[in-house]
Amino acid sequence: MKLFWRAIRTAVRGLRRNFLRSVLTTLGIVIGVAAVIAMMEIGQGSTKAIQEMIARMGANNLMVQPGTAASGGISLGGGSQQTLTLNDLNALQAECQSLAAIAPVVRSRTQIIYGNKNWVPFYLYGTSPEYLTVREWESLAEGTCFTEQDVRNSVQVCLIGQTVAREMFGGESPLGKELRISNKPFKIIGVLSTKGSNTMGFDQDDIVITPWTSLKYKIAGTSVSNVNQSAAVSTDPTQQMNTLATRYPSQRATLFPVASYQQKINNPQLERMTNVDQIMIRVARASDVAPTKRQIVDILHRTHRIRPNQPDDFNIRDMTEQNDALTSSTRVMSGLLLAVATISLIVGGVGIMNIMLVSVTERTREIGLRMAVGARQRDILRQFLIEAIILCLIGGALGIVLGRTSSYILRSVFQWPTETSLPAVLASVTVSVTVGIVFGFYPAWKASRLDPIQALRFE
Repeated sequence: MKLFWRAIRTAVRGLRRNFLRSVLTTLGIVIGVAAVIAMMEIGQGSTKAIQEMIARMGANNLMVQPGTAASGGISLGGGSQQTLTLNDLNALQAECQSLAAIAPVVRSRTQIIYGNKNWVPFYLYGTSPEYLTVREWESLAEGTCFTEQDVRNSVQVCLIGQTVAREMFGGESPLGKELRISNKPFKIIGVLSTKGSNTMGFDQDDIVITPWTSLKYKIAGTSVSNVNQSAAVSTDPTQQMNTLATRYPSQRATLFPVASYQQKINNPQLERMTNVDQIMIRVARASDVAPTKRQIVDILHRTHRIRPNQPDDFNIRDMTEQNDALTSSTRVMSGLLLAVATISLIVGGVGIMNIMLVSVTERTREIGLRMAVGARQRDILRQFLIEAIILCLIGGALGIVLGRTSSYILRSVFQWPTETSLPAVLASVTVSVTVGIVFGFYPAWKASRLDPIQALRFE
């Protein structure tokens, strides 16, 4: 141990004799380590930001949709066959242990009115309170969410998104005010927090959420497509010609009066159907998405009585592909940043090797004198190797400080997402020592192989 500390003191004295050269040598390691830490923290910050964005869109979410109907060999598109019911939802809730939350969804799209303003929200959803948990939307900007009792009683209340609040109420608080949806008053009891756009660019804040029973039984009644119902055009039968005079006998006359579009709006028929348009599911852990998806398929096969050779009358969508694509892109970018930083470390290591070789040449006579008075080859090797490691450790320490400072400046001034990384600091120290050993070994070995007599003659 005494020999080790003596070697360290000797190495420190040797470095102090050429202070400026030692500082310039260390500078390469400082820049390399700082680059590694800054790049790793930027990469981890970007990864976390993307993961949060995916979580806001529903990374662990599954969407169960009804199947596709066909008429005369013509497919009517996804969701055209109403096959999902509340019995399916109850079965999934009872049998799937990995579910964090599950909610039915009834979709519609129609005009909403307040005073002399009107708006057609992109999303008009009827659902249950668990929908906010499924979408990680538990925190409201104002007010509270409706309850299960409101769903059972078909209470005419609603939550609105930030876009709807801005367009309909400007700077006023919308709480307690009434929106008219298909000529039905709905009291606003809450305002959702900002969620932003999804990956497709659709505004997730342009939304109105009501109890699904209220939307289904008092507004929509049936599933609707993404069109403005209030702008739909219906043919008035009073304006039609006498259907008995048609030239095509296959077109039969209407024997009973047909309600006009305005009559249907003013006198909606309650349709107590149990089917829903979608079932939204949140899985507790991302690793459980695939097995939960298979379990859902098995349960729906049983509840829908689907035989093994029959096609499914439903489909399940998830965000696995988008999640994998974004994660893969982030991983590639982080790898590229780390590769650039590693190149900086290699350049710094080459600089250390170069300076140590110059130091061996300049100190040849000193090495010969040490060997002449009894120093062995391993003593000379240890001395120069310790000098290289000390340079790298000092450079690593300064690089950690510089890298953390750069990361803080980028986060504070330029608002870049960064994440403090303890593994990056530990890796930088390890890499610094490794660089010192790898790039300092050859000069130290060369110094230890000098012939004492030739070294003493060196001028």
